[in-house]
Amino acid sequence: MTRAVLITNPAAARHAARAVMGIRDTLRAGGWDVEVRATAEPGDARRFATEARVAGADVVVCYGGDGTAMQAAAGLVGSGIPLGLVPGGTGNILARNLRLPRRPVAAARAMLVGETLAIDVGVVERADGQHYFAVCAGAGFDAEVMRLTTAPLKRRWLTAAYMVRALGALPEVRSADLRVTVDGTAHEVRAAMALVANCAELFPPYFKLTEGIRLDDGLFDLVTLRADGAVESAAAFLELLRGSKNGAGRVRFARGRSFRIEVIGGPPLGVQLDGEVVGTTPFEVRLLPGALRVLADPAKVLGGAAARG
Repeated sequence: MTRAVLITNPAAARHAARAVMGIRDTLRAGGWDVEVRATAEPGDARRFATEARVAGADVVVCYGGDGTAMQAAAGLVGSGIPLGLVPGGTGNILARNLRLPRRPVAAARAMLVGETLAIDVGVVERADGQHYFAVCAGAGFDAEVMRLTTAPLKRRWLTAAYMVRALGALPEVRSADLRVTVDGTAHEVRAAMALVANCAELFPPYFKLTEGIRLDDGLFDLVTLRADGAVESAAAFLELLRGSKNGAGRVRFARGRSFRIEVIGGPPLGVQLDGEVVGTTPFEVRLLPGALRVLADPAKVLGGAAARG
């Protein structure tokens, strides 16, 4: 019998109690032994996943948003224990790039027949320890949008809350002089945002960064965007959406396994990891290839089938 721990975040998940019962009952009907644990404080999801790992659980299931998912993932990285995702937060970007069903019970059913796929994750070393991400890490404009998008706004407007905050912040966008080091080689760029991406789509299916980004290719894709003010910001995002050639305009791309981003001669920029603001620049990202296992259908995963576990 499959032993599973179901971690839920009542603060992030919508219709939490009813959905949790539906997820639990669906998994139990599929022959799983399911223990339910609800988070109450920051760090609970990581602690619950770590405890499940130590106790020998076969699967850890997370019902919540990207922040909760990555907290749970942090307790599982490198363990071989798969993470099952049930979208229940605001963005659910990782789950949507994995093409998982949006409805909780449907996601639970898909989990029962899903395969174990190995995907890349990033790790950032900070003063309070290691932080992980599977979607993206960024400095500048994106982190500011995440900071401005409060929990009440997310509960009310869901994904649209980010759009509203982003549009409102455009007039204040300013580029900074950045030193970006990719796999040991330094480049100086002027940008309002520097984004290290593991997923191709940030607002699936509407906002696709560039072709060729995969969750399992052993590389991250860096996107820097230069803009000052609302007009230039809108033009830069349109350029990105249209598939700008590298270096031809306001958008630049790079690929690698390690990155360092720092501001040259100016105030530090905010930093976000999978939508959670975690401090300011400078920050360093290191790729851990295939370090997280997830349950999904390889035929549906964006960019082709991921490596099988």
